Amino acid sequence: MDKHFKTIGLIGKANHEETMQTVNELYQFLINEEVIVIVDEQIEEYVSDSQIESASLVDLGKRCDLAIVVGGDGNMLGAARVLSRFDVAVIGVNRGNLGFLTDLDPENFKSTLKSVIAGEFKTEMRFLLDVSVHRHQTVKASNSAVNEVVLHADKIAHMIEFEAYINNSFVFHQRSDGLIVSTPTGSTAYSLSGGGPIVHPDLNAISLIPMFPHTLSSRPLVVDADSEVRIVVSNSNDAQLQISCDSHIMLSVMPGDEVIIKKHPLGLRLIHPVAYDYYDVLRKKLNWGRQNY
Repeated sequence: MDKHFKTIGLIGKANHEETMQTVNELYQFLINEEVIVIVDEQIEEYVSDSQIESASLVDLGKRCDLAIVVGGDGNMLGAARVLSRFDVAVIGVNRGNLGFLTDLDPENFKSTLKSVIAGEFKTEMRFLLDVSVHRHQTVKASNSAVNEVVLHADKIAHMIEFEAYINNSFVFHQRSDGLIVSTPTGSTAYSLSGGGPIVHPDLNAISLIPMFPHTLSSRPLVVDADSEVRIVVSNSNDAQLQISCDSHIMLSVMPGDEVIIKKHPLGLRLIHPVAYDYYDVLRKKLNWGRQNY
């Protein structure tokens, strides 16, 4: 059978025993499938093959036409921020908890993955967010996020003050613990815990979710993803603030800074098995119960 994917990258979290076990099983399976396998250099030493070929995550993105990420959604997010720069398809093997982004079962991946390699799969484009911190008309820091960008104080349960603008239109002034700006991908992550809506990944939309606002009139707001969100941090804030990207990357924010959030020009090409059903995933992960007949 002809292979749709001929060069495949393997990515996983080093020092995690179960993940490395799955990586080794995947590696042997892919070698037997007679495809070129390139392993992320961070986990090269954990794979049992003296002839192994490894590369950095950036080079892997350049050279591979499929990347397999083994781990939880956090591992997928970390890899996705890099791999989104390249035209590489990405699929996940779940070794985490919920696993909204990782479809393949580590105990039973072979037949499904064989079909994917042969070209039987569904494709989804997931967009990312770009965020930049501006101080006196100068960009002080920037990064990207797959799930969400969060403005918050660096102290726990500390209220901050800011204004939000969308496409230069003033939207609200707020005192709260912070603000979550979420993609549809992130709508089942931190945003969901904060009371945000679940947004289908086919929608070109972003959600703004206040975190413990001072007034009960503050509510989540969903806007077109091609909008520019600008947050102006009030000078009255007496604490150091931060922007977090996917709860991993931290950018420092000072009183008086402006934070600009907009859609990343490139997207992540996420692929799924043919049997993938988004609502089935929601039902199982969120324990919504079975269908009644």
